[in-house]
Amino acid sequence: MSEQGDRHMPGQGLINGLAVTLKTMTKRSSTQQYPDVEPDLPPRSRGVIALLEENCTVCMLCARECPDWCIYIDSHKEEVVVPGAARARQRNVLDKFDIDFSLCMYCGICIEVCPFDALHWTPEFEYAETDVLNLLHDKDRLGDWMRTVPPPPAHDVLGEPSKEEATAARKAAGPGAATPAKTARPAVRPEPEK
Repeated sequence: MSEQGDRHMPGQGLINGLAVTLKTMTKRSSTQQYPDVEPDLPPRSRGVIALLEENCTVCMLCARECPDWCIYIDSHKEEVVVPGAARARQRNVLDKFDIDFSLCMYCGICIEVCPFDALHWTPEFEYAETDVLNLLHDKDRLGDWMRTVPPPPAHDVLGEPSKEEATAARKAAGPGAATPAKTARPAVRPEPEK
């Protein structure tokens, strides 16, 4: 192309911008009236993090993996006497579990790394505070959010059963019962053509 073909008419950008403005001026706005009308949130949306205290073993994985260091955990050891055992065992007891939501970036790493499903997402997002210090939620307040956690989605009926379900089915069937591995047909290889 020549140099003349590369140049635009002066003011062409202004005309294009005004054309976009005129197009959008004639369309109806799609503003959601939030405080009056509840928004339709997608399923399993990220709101606030809830704590199921009974499942927490104080393994500290969530606090160690948090990129913002906004999870604070404190615990003590307690002796548990097991009948028939030679000595008493120790277990961790959760004293303090705080999440500072003024620092949290809602990445979900803490929920993913928790091996005992103690942390869950809730769709609740209306927990704004007038004081930033009130965004530090303790274990009681995090436990209150558990009532808003939606149930997990149903398993796919055509999918593979979980390891726990397969083990329970095997135990229920008893020893020597047919399992999917025992009843599977061996793969048949096609014979080469002659």
